[in-house]
Amino acid sequence: MSALKGKPFVILAALALCAASAVAWSTGVLPGFGSWPLCLGALGAGVVLACGWACCCDRHSQGELLILQRYLHALDQLEPHHLLDSVNGPDLPPLPRGSPWRELAGRVKATFAKSAGRLEDLQQARTALEIRCQRATRQYERIKAILAGVSDPIIAIDHYDELLLANPAAEALFRFDASGAEKRAIAQLVRCQKLVDLLTTSGRRKSTASRSEEIEIADDNGRAQWYRVSAVKLPASGGGETQDASPASGAVAVLRDIGAQKALQKRNAEFVSSVSHEMKTPLAGIKAYVELLVDGDAEDEATREEFLNVISSQADRLQRLVENLLNLARIEAGVVQVNKQSRPLNEILEEAVHVVQPSAEAKEIKLTTDLSPLYLGVLADRDMLLQAAINLLSNAIKYTPQGGQVTLRSRLSDDQALFEVEDTGVGLSEEDCQHVFEKFYRVKKDEKMASGTGLGLPLAKHIVEDVHGGRLTLQSKLGVGSTFTVTLPKVGQMG
Repeated sequence: MSALKGKPFVILAALALCAASAVAWSTGVLPGFGSWPLCLGALGAGVVLACGWACCCDRHSQGELLILQRYLHALDQLEPHHLLDSVNGPDLPPLPRGSPWRELAGRVKATFAKSAGRLEDLQQARTALEIRCQRATRQYERIKAILAGVSDPIIAIDHYDELLLANPAAEALFRFDASGAEKRAIAQLVRCQKLVDLLTTSGRRKSTASRSEEIEIADDNGRAQWYRVSAVKLPASGGGETQDASPASGAVAVLRDIGAQKALQKRNAEFVSSVSHEMKTPLAGIKAYVELLVDGDAEDEATREEFLNVISSQADRLQRLVENLLNLARIEAGVVQVNKQSRPLNEILEEAVHVVQPSAEAKEIKLTTDLSPLYLGVLADRDMLLQAAINLLSNAIKYTPQGGQVTLRSRLSDDQALFEVEDTGVGLSEEDCQHVFEKFYRVKKDEKMASGTGLGLPLAKHIVEDVHGGRLTLQSKLGVGSTFTVTLPKVGQMG
């Protein structure tokens, strides 16, 4: 012991140096030596060397050094979590109470226990980060799949006005590949300056409120496509903006196709304009003749009767217009009351001929019928189908010159009942045939030939096709005449 007492500071210095090296290795201060067994082995080797050197100085201390060696060897064999077991504690050889190494060994053990605790904390933090990365990856894949399934184009830019994201719908609209276009200026990819301006200004605004605009974008064929674009500022990355950072943080825009809405608005505007025009004409006539009566311009009974007849005819025209509009609106809205029953088609057609016969006689038009001798039973609403037949016959009489002919036929074709209205009138061009069933459409060249609202044929088509599930077709030749054919489902003969 005397020799050992003479050199304690040398042994303590060696042990301290080995412990410090082991801690440095375990905490990563010395690169490449982060393994727990390696650092403990290094410490054990250093202590053995120090002890061997001390043993050379004093042979009587070999027993204590052997005990210390076994202690350090057992410490070297322990796993880190054994050092942190506060219940059972690590299984280490006991050191004698009077051993000068007891305190130093305790400090070495505490140092390694502290390092083991830090290592366990780092491993838990690493596991938590891996879980967060996996969740973020799965969330990114889900968002990417969702954006790919959205039919509306979506496009986003960063604070440098460069492409950040675009879904397949946006790629197809603007014809670029997002995977190869990232970090390219949005102005180089999008062929719509109004959209570019909306995105860039939205990204630089302080407010995060959404902005919406209607934007027209031309396709490859030059046809205009209308979109309602909603753009909103993206939140700044990093969770906030520093004083030196730019307030711009990017923006995202969603484009919704409103082409059908625009077309509907146009049709509605044209419809309102046509209705106003059609109503204005009879109202103007009624007002004019009422003013003449009030001013006393009708001095005799014959003149007053003439004025009243004009007023009555214009009022009837206005009433027909309103009734046709109401019928069309009810049919298109699906709220019309339909009373379908199995009825004989020829009976309905004969009644329609009786209604229009006076008009044909007034123009000296020969109105003939060629009805099938077979029973043609149809499931129909009598009043509505009668109205469609009257409209077709009246139209043929209006546009057939004086002395012409209008023929009404019916026949059986397979499982369907047909009736045709053929005239020797002025006929229609191919372009007129494509538009004649549109509401308020009037053939320009024939407007002076007969008055009308342009609702008779559209109403007949709605009655035949929407109400009765049939089909109304037209064949016409300019200057020769027209043939309207109605095809209806046939039902069995009633007893």
